[in-house]
Amino acid sequence: MQNTSAKYLIIIAGPTAVGKTALSILLAKKLNCEIISADSRQVYKEMSIGTAKPDAIEMDGIPHHFINHLSVKENYNAGAYERDVIHFLNEYFQTKNCIIMCGGTGLYIDAVCNGMDELNQANFELRKEIEKNFNEFGLSWLQEKVQQLDPEYYKVVDQKNPARLKRALEVCLSTGKKYSDQRTSPSKKRTFIPIKILLNEDREILYQRINKRVDIMMEKGLLNEATELYPLRHLNALNTVGYKELFGYLDGKISLEFAIDEIKKNSRRYAKRQITWFTKTNEYKKYSTKDVDGINETILNIFHQ
Repeated sequence: MQNTSAKYLIIIAGPTAVGKTALSILLAKKLNCEIISADSRQVYKEMSIGTAKPDAIEMDGIPHHFINHLSVKENYNAGAYERDVIHFLNEYFQTKNCIIMCGGTGLYIDAVCNGMDELNQANFELRKEIEKNFNEFGLSWLQEKVQQLDPEYYKVVDQKNPARLKRALEVCLSTGKKYSDQRTSPSKKRTFIPIKILLNEDREILYQRINKRVDIMMEKGLLNEATELYPLRHLNALNTVGYKELFGYLDGKISLEFAIDEIKKNSRRYAKRQITWFTKTNEYKKYSTKDVDGINETILNIFHQ
């Protein structure tokens, strides 16, 4: 690097199972830097197999941060992640010039790069009313309301995540404006330069990888992991693809074969939403997993500007 005063956050984003982890570790070894996980579920200690955490062999000696960060019993969100990561980066960049952020949680990545929008005025009465209606009418009611009031946000949000849907609905109803419009306020000033790379593959290849990954997870013991977490299934952290389907099996509602098929199907749907999120702007340079040389060239060209 010629510009030693500049600090770089290299973001390797993309859909689940595309190969982000392997590429990030390869780049980290080349650049002699560390890795931050941008996965909203890898932060939890108890969720390992179902979140595809890299093990010690895969990490290959590269320090990883924000993996096994806290317990599923603790509340955590994009705002807390922003706070924690920015604090970490302020310390890290005292001695190093670049770090890699790897993950598929677009909201977390955006929070670090741009800051969370200041939508923090809580309307407790409205929140109670939304919670009451959700408990009475269920997820479909929540989905219908958000889709009606903010179709743009509904396209990119995890439509089975009630916490995010409730938040969007609360903001829409309390302000009379779309949540998506209010999430586009000016970015906070950062001391680092983000380099945004989107890793993707043709749909058929990606879906094959997702299906294979689910099979490997089951072989590694995902059912046992879900069984251990079953008593905590009411927690929001466990409303996650791979776990909630197996909870249905453990409840005796569906067969194991059907649960596995549902994990694959819901993982493919999640990947589609991730791609929609990362392609909603032109901020990311897009590459396939085969184009490692192109990614290296992009990074080195920016370093030597």
